Amino acid sequence: MGKSLADRAKALRLLKGWTRNTLAARAGVSAASLKRFETTGKASLDLVLKVAHALARLEEFSRLLQPPPAQSIEELEQRATKPPRKRGRI
Repeated sequence: MGKSLADRAKALRLLKGWTRNTLAARAGVSAASLKRFETTGKASLDLVLKVAHALARLEEFSRLLQPPPAQSIEELEQRATKPPRKRGRI
């Protein structure tokens, strides 16, 4: 997943006609970190989010890790009235 995400970020950078240094400066990250991300797919979440923001794609991350939709009205009502759990059980 990491490398394919990096490949897509690189493709977006190239579509804009930006060099790595340009994107790094706009994202507020080092050019070396951006190069490592583009070549290996390895980066901190912070770097990935900064790059996404610089590429005007940050809103796409808002869909990640959303809870599944309720399967019934009862489940939906239960979610609305119960406070969220703070710890797992198992």
